[in-house]
Amino acid sequence: MNLICSKGEQCYCFLSFFLLCQQIHCLVLHKTPCFDSSGEKLQTGVDYYILQAVSGSGGGLTLGRNSNGSNCPLDVVQEQSNGSNGLPLMFSSVNPNEGVVRLLTDQNVKFSAATICVQSTVWKLAPSDVLEGRFVTTGGVEGNPGRATLSNWFRIEKYDDDYKMMFCAHVCGVNEGCKVLCGDLGIFVDNDGTRRLALSEQPLKVVFNKA
Repeated sequence: MNLICSKGEQCYCFLSFFLLCQQIHCLVLHKTPCFDSSGEKLQTGVDYYILQAVSGSGGGLTLGRNSNGSNCPLDVVQEQSNGSNGLPLMFSSVNPNEGVVRLLTDQNVKFSAATICVQSTVWKLAPSDVLEGRFVTTGGVEGNPGRATLSNWFRIEKYDDDYKMMFCAHVCGVNEGCKVLCGDLGIFVDNDGTRRLALSEQPLKVVFNKA
């Protein structure tokens, strides 16, 4: 960065310095691995349970009937029972050669379970005209990053001493005509008490237990 200040002129380089530090910080985060509850690095292709970090209101994540009341595609929901682990899931990175799950890196998430539906168990964000309350469903495509699979990618961020899940895919950029939507994933409780994973202003704080 070239900065020339004449005598008596106040130099405003702080903003540029701050932006540079932000860029460096972001690059460091992209290289930072996520850890499971045992302190081991989170691995791609390995089964984990995604559990609420704060006990007392629901168990692990599992599959349930969708918000329209039909069986397929199945939505991602939270177990009602605090002691239930839900179903095991695995992550696969946007970089197929990456064996470690890292912060702020686009990931596919899929349940390691067979279902009655012909669709996959890969997570995707259900289409909707609203941002808040958009549900996470299944039937997504694993891999093939780009505009056609934009709704299939999620990421993990630090949340206090634990983690949160986000939808904020960067597999397709603005120069490709993609509008990136970003939001935390939390729990939406519908009229029948089903606890659905959805975009929310209140993130679900989670931990990862190896299955």
